[in-house]
Amino acid sequence: MTQQHSKASSSEQKNTVMDQALEIFSRTGPEYASSLSNHGPMAAEALVALGRHEAVIPWAERYKRKLREQPEARNAIARQEWRTALGDFNRAGDWVAFFNLELKENSWRSMLGEWLPQLAPGLAAAAAHGLLRTAHATRSLAQMDTALRQQELAQGLAYWAARYQILPLTLKQKSAGLKPSQAIKQVKTLPPEQRKGGLISTSLRQLDEFPPFAPVANLVDAEGDASRFLSDLTETFAALYLANPTEIFSFVHAVTGPSAIRLLLPYVKPEETPDMLRYGWQAAAGLYAAFGHAPAADTFKEVEQDRDDLIDRSVAARDEHAVKFTEACLREYALNPKPVYLLAARHAADHWA
Repeated sequence: MTQQHSKASSSEQKNTVMDQALEIFSRTGPEYASSLSNHGPMAAEALVALGRHEAVIPWAERYKRKLREQPEARNAIARQEWRTALGDFNRAGDWVAFFNLELKENSWRSMLGEWLPQLAPGLAAAAAHGLLRTAHATRSLAQMDTALRQQELAQGLAYWAARYQILPLTLKQKSAGLKPSQAIKQVKTLPPEQRKGGLISTSLRQLDEFPPFAPVANLVDAEGDASRFLSDLTETFAALYLANPTEIFSFVHAVTGPSAIRLLLPYVKPEETPDMLRYGWQAAAGLYAAFGHAPAADTFKEVEQDRDDLIDRSVAARDEHAVKFTEACLREYALNPKPVYLLAARHAADHWA
């Protein structure tokens, strides 16, 4: 078999298995149990990105058993009144119908260009899972445009809109001009007695009554190189993940969320990119303010971590967070080869094993 034919076969297998997984999840809802996010399509796409095609369908079939049915559309969202439905989870089915209609009338790329800036202020929605699901769907669509993948994009955007959640923000405040790694040192954390626990989104709402958080979004300078900004941001929060071992479930999303923004930036206009980055920083900083206990270490020793071994460990853990976190860490490491990403990925795989 020629190398070219081998690559073509691998690409065909990747595209086939992705659509098979999306078919399995096509009639499932965005949440299950006590408002937990449906990670099925996201983790399946991450497995494909990691090259573990053979693991996708068995994992999807197993994961589907815990999921609920897709909510029905009941009351159409008028385009001129869409803002009134933001954050209304009772209209999750209506939001899916809304974005399916948007996709019929526009290309998926132009639709992203319009809606990503509109939804960016609520990027923290459902612990950034609306953002994450949208990003995984977008990467899959960029590989191959199919009806199932467009439907998954509609699901991701709908979840983002239905769980839309803004964090406190001081308006018209001049940027302090810091990098995320510098700005994090100025982020104050909620006192332990004010932390009520529960879902991540519930804990983030406590920041509404925590005045020191409102100026946080404006600490950073997001006007420069977007890729470097995201590398500094994800490196900072991978280190915080390791520094806060009792809160790793929260800090996983402080890495995967900003990393997901990287997948979406090609569809955002240059003049709208800084706001997207600032909201990504704000969401991650919000997780630190709500859950952080300890600052990150300043340096990490170089480590010997084989990429395939890390992937194997994440797959063997059979947990969606281990897979998604490992994929994000390896993707970030490829752009910014710092040992903290490998250490964090190894820790996650071992934790969820």
